[in-house]
Amino acid sequence: MSNCCVQSVPPSDSSFETFAGPVADWAARLTAGLTRSMRARNQTLGHMEEEILQQTRGLERKLLEEAAQKKADQSPPVCPVCGHPLTRQTRDQERTYQTRFGPVTIRRLRGWCRRCRAWRFPADHALGLSEDGSASPAVQEMAALVASKMPPGEASAVIERLTGVKLPRATLDREARRQGQRAEQKRSQLDEQMRQAQGVEQVLPLPDQAFTLVIELDAWNIRERDDWGQSAKRRAAGQEPQRWHWVYGGTCFRLDQRVPSTGGRPKILSRGTVMTRQGVDPLREQLFAEAQRHGLAQAAKVLVVADGAVWIWNLTGDRFAQAHQRLDYYHASQHLWAVAHALHPEDETGARAWVAPLLQKLKRGQAPALLNDLRALAKRLRHKKRQAVEAELKYLESHQERMDYAVARRAGEPQGSGAMESTCRQYQCRFKRPGQFWSCAGDEALMCLETFWRNGRWQVLFPHSTHGDPAKN
Repeated sequence: MSNCCVQSVPPSDSSFETFAGPVADWAARLTAGLTRSMRARNQTLGHMEEEILQQTRGLERKLLEEAAQKKADQSPPVCPVCGHPLTRQTRDQERTYQTRFGPVTIRRLRGWCRRCRAWRFPADHALGLSEDGSASPAVQEMAALVASKMPPGEASAVIERLTGVKLPRATLDREARRQGQRAEQKRSQLDEQMRQAQGVEQVLPLPDQAFTLVIELDAWNIRERDDWGQSAKRRAAGQEPQRWHWVYGGTCFRLDQRVPSTGGRPKILSRGTVMTRQGVDPLREQLFAEAQRHGLAQAAKVLVVADGAVWIWNLTGDRFAQAHQRLDYYHASQHLWAVAHALHPEDETGARAWVAPLLQKLKRGQAPALLNDLRALAKRLRHKKRQAVEAELKYLESHQERMDYAVARRAGEPQGSGAMESTCRQYQCRFKRPGQFWSCAGDEALMCLETFWRNGRWQVLFPHSTHGDPAKN
């Protein structure tokens, strides 16, 4: 703690009794502890850091408790929801909250709101405390952040080690879910503002020159605990239990935000991400709102890059009808490799030799010539090999206008949807760990928290946080 924190405070309504006595005791204990660390040969800077943290925590807790009580006492006896005066008031309703510095107990006023027909605690609202929770805003944030990054058991241990806050696994999980549900509500509010053209303040700063907005989409599977314990019964009834379900995602960024890294590979400086378990329709609305924030209405060109899934191009036609469409190069090449392996099932060298010139035509944007080669090949084959070639030919023909890879290379545009695929993989590292099962409500809530963090809108959920707020960083 800096010296300015222990200076005497002029007597006033803002003075703190905590500074009157404990500071001297704290200083003596801290001095003794640091002196021991300095003299001990087997103790390092880390020991000094721990000593300061441990000796300071008690003083910080008392100071926070006193400040919180002062703010609670200043809260007017009106409903924090509708502003109606409260009746049947009772004071000194105690409640203990877990904070960053340990548990603090606050005495609050309780009153009845006739308009809302509910009991209200104005102080809870003023302090950012949940009526059905027992965590301070900082602890709420801790639970939300770590649970979106790791399982609750690990998260509980990590929080206790790094901050000293003891959050049992069940408590942390419950608080994280509560914050995730709050994030879902906030996401809906923000997206609705964009749909109603009321979200001007959400639009990110845009360049003066013309720019291209790139949109990429993909999906991945998550395992859920639906119909758990009823597998045998369902199978007996001829119904195979469904454990795996689709998670749909999208990302958008300006082309000028895609720059080469020191290793030569492209990296994206800033982008928006959407990820949802709720289905294609919610993805469409969330991605449209995110694209608007990144300049959809101002973009000179909109480019959608993705694999060949039908739902992707249906969504694109619905929400981004004027966008230029491009099939991910890797997926297109996979279909050529499928033909190569059908023609040379036991000869990898032969398959490579056969596919090499066709891949060159694909890279050069010579889709018509490539398709003609496959059509001529199919006519010369019979039975299974012909069927294999015709199946891949049909797929490539349906995407002929989307295979302009030479144009992409000259324009410096992405030829594939690697940015989105890597994003999906990063989410999977949290949500597809061995032994994990989810519920739709649980995975959606935590995914929403993770997406707020990635999109730099964390401070919307936790105003005291500086993450994602350029003005505070």
